[in-house]
Amino acid sequence: MADIAQLLSTLVLGLLAGSLFTEAIILVPYWRRMDPAEFFQLHGNLGPHLFRFFAPLTIVAVGLAVTVAITNGTTNMAWLVTASLCLAALAIFFIYFRAANNRFATHDMPDAALAGELAKWAIWHWLRTLIIIVALGASILGHTLEPGI
Repeated sequence: MADIAQLLSTLVLGLLAGSLFTEAIILVPYWRRMDPAEFFQLHGNLGPHLFRFFAPLTIVAVGLAVTVAITNGTTNMAWLVTASLCLAALAIFFIYFRAANNRFATHDMPDAALAGELAKWAIWHWLRTLIIIVALGASILGHTLEPGI
């Protein structure tokens, strides 16, 4: 059963990493080129869909990583690293993204401030993306450190 949880953890982390990377290289540059009025209108429509996609995916990825780390204890440090990185990426949502996304949704900033906020958003997003990519790498390493493999 532990092997299935580890495999699922790695698969979900791969999906999350790929999704975050895709958002970083396709959506974020597109948003940054948009006129503020167009961006705020698009975000009003697209934002809830992105949240409904990323929230459950993030929760499952973090939950599985933490579960596998607890199951392995100190016998496989790669899973502890994976879980720690996933928790750090989740914390970034509460540190920055929750408030920033809410400001976008409520248009709670002047249009002139949007470019700067999107630049800041992109930096935080890349940080979160890189953390999850490294967590994915650590989870893959965790499979190789299993006894008997």
